[in-house]
Amino acid sequence: MIEFAIATGILVPAFVGTFQFGYTFHVYNNLNSAVRGGARYGSMQSYDSGTSTPSTAFSTAVKNMVVYGNSAGTGTPVAPGLTTANVQVIAVMKGAIPSSITVQVTGYTVDAVFRTFTFNGKPGTTFAYTGTAAPI
Repeated sequence: MIEFAIATGILVPAFVGTFQFGYTFHVYNNLNSAVRGGARYGSMQSYDSGTSTPSTAFSTAVKNMVVYGNSAGTGTPVAPGLTTANVQVIAVMKGAIPSSITVQVTGYTVDAVFRTFTFNGKPGTTFAYTGTAAPI
């Protein structure tokens, strides 16, 4: 029984730590895939703003793509508690035409068992803009 008590005192924290790391990594991987999909979607859509601030329709569609996996914003989020407020869409302009679209997650908190992790600016990805610029 003494050996069991000593082993349990070592193994339980090791298992809990492994679970926390694994769960956080799983959520991060889901977010990374979603951000990549959203940035790819945004890089191919018609950009209807002449400035680096995307229009509301463009920004909402890209954010919905990240959070829900579709531009309509229907379904369940790809990660628990993820909202469109946690997604940032940034257009890098070259004149009046975007040269790239960057999408990143900010302020998203993963609640693991004993600790929370907050993602700010990560995951994020950038795609070269290949869509049609149609500024209003």
